[in-house]
Amino acid sequence: MNFETLGLAPALCRALDGLGFTTPTPIQAQAIPAALEGRDLLAGAQTGTGKTAAFGLPLLQKLSGGERGRNPRALILAPTRELAQQVHDNLRDYARHLSLRMAVVYGGVSLVNQANTLRRGVDIIVACPGRLIDHMQQRNVDLREVQVLVLDEADRMLDIGFLPAIRRILAMVPKQRQTMLFSATFDKAIREIAREALREPQEIQVTPPNAVAAMVTHRVHPVRDTQKREVLLKLLSTHYQDQTLVFAKTKHGSDRLAKQITAAGIRAEAIHGNKSQNARLRALADFKSGAVRVLVATDIAARGLDIPALPRVINFELPMVPEDYVHRIGRTGRAGCTGEAISLVAKDEAKLLRQVQRILKDPLDVHGLDGFPPDWSYREGNDINDDSTAGQQRTRRPDGPRPPRRDGHAHGPRRDGGRPQAHAGGPRRGGGNGGGGQQRQGGQRRDGTRPA
Repeated sequence: MNFETLGLAPALCRALDGLGFTTPTPIQAQAIPAALEGRDLLAGAQTGTGKTAAFGLPLLQKLSGGERGRNPRALILAPTRELAQQVHDNLRDYARHLSLRMAVVYGGVSLVNQANTLRRGVDIIVACPGRLIDHMQQRNVDLREVQVLVLDEADRMLDIGFLPAIRRILAMVPKQRQTMLFSATFDKAIREIAREALREPQEIQVTPPNAVAAMVTHRVHPVRDTQKREVLLKLLSTHYQDQTLVFAKTKHGSDRLAKQITAAGIRAEAIHGNKSQNARLRALADFKSGAVRVLVATDIAARGLDIPALPRVINFELPMVPEDYVHRIGRTGRAGCTGEAISLVAKDEAKLLRQVQRILKDPLDVHGLDGFPPDWSYREGNDINDDSTAGQQRTRRPDGPRPPRRDGHAHGPRRDGGRPQAHAGGPRRGGGNGGGGQQRQGGQRRDGTRPA
């Protein structure tokens, strides 16, 4: 199968051939024909599988044959600036043999320059919802002629609170339109948006939700929290020629870690939400060119960064949301290349690792590093245990009444909200023979008095 067999125009096929794209990915093979028919789509696939081309190519073909005016005929919403810029750049490459005008709209840069571009007239807008609403309020853009609406990474947009903005934008575009919603997961919130925005959509799911690329290998190193930086520097020095994307949890932590890596003789830059857009673009460009070897990022970079043949991602800290692990490591192992995902996990992150393991389902390669003994261990059966409680297992009590306590007192409240059974009486802790304590009766306090 090639792109011509999917029904794409010769101009688009010529552009794809120039980019080295010959065989459609599974999501492209299923989504492009349906989109060319004008169907609404609810589509899901793992990151790095070519979703931008899946919606972008049929969108470009539809617009290339229509009349153009001043107002946009297609709108693509994306959750982050980096993703919006990447989608815009990809569409520009696909449309190199077409005469279409595009604009990318996001915060952190001059609103005036964007307004001037929009007023001159564009066919396609790629936008982050917040900045697009700013332009709508200033009447810099009119969405009443939008024919195609795309929500890219819809689950991420809902995660970061864009639902009110999305609904506001939906109210401003024509009801008679083609809508394509792409998301890594189809949870309840996504399906609610789909009901509001899509008409009898064709649902496409080419891979299981939260699936990861088969070309990525996973390694976990249990380490002491105080040794993480030293372990990271050792890993970076071992692979001294490779580009590496390092994920940290906080903006301040990313800045500090980038400085520490640079001080060790390895040039590093940080990228996060507090950086200006120009600084973020500059850091990303330096990383892609090889001028910077290590990019330290928060989860703002977990989606939207397309770095060709990135060999390695290191989780300096695990994400608080386990699904973000999938998106983080989706930066490597893309387009058929191999990749490696390494996670440095401290004792207090064991619960997060369990959650990641539950999502991945496949066993993780977990082992310590020579010279860095951890303060917790990973047991067989993919069970993570504190060393002090190794070998102990907690079992869930079956439904039904709980057996009486040995001291005859009532149990505490059940987790399911049920009331504890009445106890048989008798002294509580601190009461009893020689205990000197007061037994509570009828709502009394521990000192024997009643509350006022």
